Amino acid sequence: MKVTFVSSELVAHNIRSFYFEPLDPLVQVAGQFIQMELPHDNPDDRGQKRWFTVSSSPTEKLMSITTKFAGDKSSSFKKTLFALQPGTELDLVEPEGDFILPTDKSLKLVFVAGGIGVTPYHSMVKWLLDTGEKRDITLLYAVQTEDELAFVDMFEEYGVKVVPSVGKRLTTDELMSAIGSAAGKRVYLSGPEPMVEALTDSLKAAGLPELSLQSDYFPGYENNYSS
Repeated sequence: MKVTFVSSELVAHNIRSFYFEPLDPLVQVAGQFIQMELPHDNPDDRGQKRWFTVSSSPTEKLMSITTKFAGDKSSSFKKTLFALQPGTELDLVEPEGDFILPTDKSLKLVFVAGGIGVTPYHSMVKWLLDTGEKRDITLLYAVQTEDELAFVDMFEEYGVKVVPSVGKRLTTDELMSAIGSAAGKRVYLSGPEPMVEALTDSLKAAGLPELSLQSDYFPGYENNYSS
C-alpha cells in the first residue's frame, strides 16, 4: 500500500514518531506491524526495508511509526527516514501480526517493554482510550535514562499502572513478583530481540505457562533492559 509522509514529532529523547496518510483505507488491528521500503542512495548492508510496529491506533486518521535515532551510528535507512520531507510517497506492506489484545476482556494484562518496545502498547492503549473499552493493565517499562520514557501521559490518562525501571535491567524475579499468579492474566513482552528471547525462556523456566505469554521483538537493538 502507498502512504504519504505528513510530519514527525519528538516524543522522547532521540525517539520520534512519523505520521503518514494512507492513500487507501488502512485495515489494522492495534499492536500489528508493517514493513516499510525506503529507497535511498548508497544503502548500507542493513538494506532499504524495515519492520516497524504501527504505534498509532486504528481510530486515528494518520498512521504512525515510532523509532529511535542513534546519530552517526544509525543505519542509512534511519538517516534517510529522519530526513524525509513532507509529501514523500512510500510503499508499505499491509499491517499484520498477532501481538494484539486478547478477545477475553476480563484478562488482566501485564505489558513488559524494553525501550522502543513500548510502541505496540501505545497503539493498543490509544485504541482502548478512543473506544472507551476498559482493561486492567500494568506496564513494566525499562529505559536507560528517564528522558527516554515515551507516551507515559497517555498511559496514565487511560489508567495504566506504569512501573518504570530506569537505568537498571529487569530481572525474572521482578517480573514474576509483578505478575503474581498467572491465572486470569496475559503477559506481553516487547523490546530488543535478545531481551524478549531471554525473558521468554526465563519466565517459562520460572513456571509461567506458555499460553499466558505473547511476545514481539525488535531486531537490531542491543539488550540493555533485562538480565
